[in-house]
Amino acid sequence: MSAGMALLFHSKNPATDWLSNLSPHGFVLSGVKWRSVEHCYQAAKYEDASIVKIIQTASSPLAARKAGQNRSLAPRQDWDENKIRVMTEAVRAKFTQNRRLREQLLATGDEELVHLSRNDLFWGRTAEGGGENRLGLILMEVRSELRRQDG
Repeated sequence: MSAGMALLFHSKNPATDWLSNLSPHGFVLSGVKWRSVEHCYQAAKYEDASIVKIIQTASSPLAARKAGQNRSLAPRQDWDENKIRVMTEAVRAKFTQNRRLREQLLATGDEELVHLSRNDLFWGRTAEGGGENRLGLILMEVRSELRRQDG
């Protein structure tokens, strides 16, 4: 990893929004078509098919997030143990099924990918470096997998 090189991304920056879960890049996972990583991730929190359908058919990734974060809904019991796996599978599907995105991700080289967020210190990190940046770590893991596939 080159010293100090980091690519900071978030959904509101047009130059890097393609790395965000809110980017409208669809994919198929386990036979189901998803409009975005956000749709897939939020829907995976629930076992109730009617809730899953509402999230899956949400008009935008932001609408899917809003529906999935409805506090009156109870996520599945094993969600905390499964959320990283779900996110990894969705991100992997997005970047393996969208050729242009795959090429853009590979073009980031060895840069550290940092999901800039002040509110979500699990998936993201603050500009000051606080937070776990789990989304950035998943993106770098997927990038490594793609690179190995290309041989």
